[in-house]
Amino acid sequence: MTTRALPFSTTTLAKAAAIFSGLTFGIYWIPLRAMSDAGINGLWSVALFNLVSLAMVLPVAILRWRDFIPGAWRLHLGTFTAGLTFVLYAGAFLYTEVIRVIVLFYLMPIWGFLLARFVLGEKITGIHGLSMALGLGGLIVICGVEQGIPMPSNTGDWMAFIAGFTWACVALSLLIDHQDPINYSIGFLFWASACSVVLALFGTQNGVLAKPDLSQLASILPWLIPFTLLIVIPAVFATIYGPTHLNPGVVGLLFMTEIGVAAATAALFAGEPFGRPEITGVILIMLAGIAEPLFQRIRSNKPVKQFVKKASDD
Repeated sequence: MTTRALPFSTTTLAKAAAIFSGLTFGIYWIPLRAMSDAGINGLWSVALFNLVSLAMVLPVAILRWRDFIPGAWRLHLGTFTAGLTFVLYAGAFLYTEVIRVIVLFYLMPIWGFLLARFVLGEKITGIHGLSMALGLGGLIVICGVEQGIPMPSNTGDWMAFIAGFTWACVALSLLIDHQDPINYSIGFLFWASACSVVLALFGTQNGVLAKPDLSQLASILPWLIPFTLLIVIPAVFATIYGPTHLNPGVVGLLFMTEIGVAAATAALFAGEPFGRPEITGVILIMLAGIAEPLFQRIRSNKPVKQFVKKASDD
């Protein structure tokens, strides 16, 4: 009995997962804003999202409990870093402008390519440079940063800046360690829940955040639970699966699809501007994401290669 090969490679599946993750988290702001309107603000909404997601995967965690015992320190170190990174990124919006958070966090592809170069010895190719230029150019056009990429100057800026770098480190560790994506996703949700609750409590105690209106949970959970089960949890798994097979710089570029989706949905549902700059920026970001796979496809196309060889012989 022969086994049929998949019609696509593991790398292709990983790239699709990274793109799916970016597309999904591009609409993450919608339920967060809905919870904010219901009285669960800031990091409390992030904490609620994480806690509901963790509750949904708890049965799987119980079945795999041996994988999470204290001996699995590498798993917990990696998932703690990933969870804290997510909370830093989300929390940064409380302390600085949204534009600055997005720009500083999405320096991630640069960190990813540099880490892959110095840790793994992978070359930064011309197509990588082109992709980074397209992605950062699109980001700057969308955000309207006239003076270029901003330098960190306050607490929120540094949170976003550090989150972009640490997520590149997480992506690199996933590529090196070959962690099980399911276990890693569960660990990520656990530590993201713990970190977001601690940071939300700290913010509330210090008067930065208002106390959540828990009386609204009955009206939130009926739509939050299916949204979490059908969209958030698959997106978390995709977020972890993609980096297990991809250069962390490529992962950063593919994750940038989040920006285009966020800009488009904000215009559609929140009445935010979506004119020529936003359209131009989205196109540049999409080109950044497809530049490398398109280039590899062209190079692997036999008729094209034969044509190029024949032309060079003539």
